[in-house]
Amino acid sequence: MKNILIAAAAGVTTLSVLIGPAAAADPIRIGAVISKTGPAAFLGEPQQITLKHYVDKIDANTSRTFATRLIENDAVVAAIGTSTTGGTLAIAPVFEDAKIPLVSLAAGIEITEPVRSYVFKTPHTDRMVCVRIAADMKAHGFNSIALVTGTDGVGKSMRKECTDAAAAKSITIVANESFNPKDVDMTPQLTKIKNTKGVDAVFVGGFGQSLSVVTRNYGQLGLTIPQYHAHGSASKTYIELAGPASEGVRLTGPLLIVADQLRDNDPLKPAAVEYAKTYRELTGKDVSTFGGYSYDALLLIVDAIKRAGSTKPSAIRDALEKTKNLPGVTGMFNMTPEDHLGINENSLYMVNIKNGDWVLAQ
Repeated sequence: MKNILIAAAAGVTTLSVLIGPAAAADPIRIGAVISKTGPAAFLGEPQQITLKHYVDKIDANTSRTFATRLIENDAVVAAIGTSTTGGTLAIAPVFEDAKIPLVSLAAGIEITEPVRSYVFKTPHTDRMVCVRIAADMKAHGFNSIALVTGTDGVGKSMRKECTDAAAAKSITIVANESFNPKDVDMTPQLTKIKNTKGVDAVFVGGFGQSLSVVTRNYGQLGLTIPQYHAHGSASKTYIELAGPASEGVRLTGPLLIVADQLRDNDPLKPAAVEYAKTYRELTGKDVSTFGGYSYDALLLIVDAIKRAGSTKPSAIRDALEKTKNLPGVTGMFNMTPEDHLGINENSLYMVNIKNGDWVLAQ
């Protein structure tokens, strides 16, 4: 049995993931492109840890039960990545042209809408998040808000989707600021918001360490306006970097970060709790939403290969599109030709940060 091959280049890590075969057959190769440096590094690190562990586990569990073959020597039959919306949109045409399934780990709605034949994804879309946040803001009587979003792909998409969601709820955007993911000081943008009259709440959208910078500066300026974040902040790394200023932040998060708080009869709880336990044992750290996205991507591909009984990329693609009632750690996946995400907002939860941890909002 071969080992996982890791080659680092241009700020990303590329893994050739080998699902262990029976001795007489070639391995199944699944490629992965994830961020390991730059502003998206804290997304990529838990994704790499997750993929390496679960591929090793798959090797041990399935090498005796099914043998596979490669279509061509050294060719991948499916791929996972990238960690960001911009990166995924850049590589999606390559996989479409090659007719090789790609399962993205990024949130942008443009990844799967309109549907691309060979492109799928695991995180909830930014549209789902914005609709959920706008409804929560309206329910709390917040009718005038400020937006603070990144200039990256997911930030731009968040800006559009949250603007639309706010309008649908008759919420007025009275301040609109942006930041570069590499910015280390958001004080100017937040000062403008502080000086804007009538701001009921602030929404922050984007990815990476810049989200923590916003919250840290928020506290330094003494802002007390309710602060909402999207699922890009659903990581303990965000809380650690933001420090005490993260207390009280409200966000939409996948079930994974509050798995232990779900009802015992929730069909999604067992897988999420087990993954959280495994991740903690592997790293000594609390589970990351971003690692969960890679867990689900690998789960989807391996499940599709098993159901297809083939390593032919087109067969894997067809099987992915027919995924039904597959419990992941992000949601229950049910895909169709019109839906290459397969989860809905029911597995998104409103969460408050309290004492450095996630608490289900009441």
